[in-house]
Amino acid sequence: MSLFKELFQYRELLKTNVHKEIRGKYKGSILGVLWSFLNPLLMVAVYAIVFPYLMRMEGMENYLVFLITGVIPWVFFTTVVTTGCNCVWINGGIIKKVYFPREILPISVVIAGLINFLISCVIILLFAIFGGIGIGVSLAWLPVIALIQSVFSLGLLFILCAINVYIRDVEYIVQFIMNLVFYATPIIYQPSMLPEKFKWILYMNPMAQIIDAYRSIFYYKTSPDIISLIVMAVVAFVVLIIGYGVFKKLERGFAEEV
Repeated sequence: MSLFKELFQYRELLKTNVHKEIRGKYKGSILGVLWSFLNPLLMVAVYAIVFPYLMRMEGMENYLVFLITGVIPWVFFTTVVTTGCNCVWINGGIIKKVYFPREILPISVVIAGLINFLISCVIILLFAIFGGIGIGVSLAWLPVIALIQSVFSLGLLFILCAINVYIRDVEYIVQFIMNLVFYATPIIYQPSMLPEKFKWILYMNPMAQIIDAYRSIFYYKTSPDIISLIVMAVVAFVVLIIGYGVFKKLERGFAEEV
């Protein structure tokens, strides 16, 4: 409860940090925040041209919509985790001079990423509508799935940004791991295409379950698997609790290390 009390007391700082994360990322660029839309669209364009032929998916119905329902949630996840790794380190000057809840830094990254993601969902809806799939009442599940993903991402980020203060190689290792996890997540292919002996990867990969939930509501227009969603919610909150514990333990040395 003390964390929520402090966050409320420093809500203006939190709001400023979120704004900085959203606008500051593309500061100086001509297109600015439009890159939040263009980056996933460019990724989709590349995958849509190349992968249907490499993976023999030419006959798949509405592959472009299938693709974008996986790419945009993945961009949300990978952007938060990879860019957020550095959030404590790059604010070292402020940490040494002023007291504020250090949790504001990773929380700001996740909130900014969530806002960008929800705005980017407009792209998914447009592709679904003009792709002939349309939209359904299953979209009511979007806030629930997005919240679960945000909680899971925040838990990871608490761990990574804290460790990165002491071991600067973490952010580079994370980028490498993200590239591996991308191909272990059914973003550009259907889960059924994975050989049976490798199916366990999907069950062990939280992002595979989250992407599947997004696909259910956007692509298939059905409710997500409730059991899977409950399991993911539990996993997300466990990761958050562990992550916050690690963050608070390592927080003591931030001022000396940054």
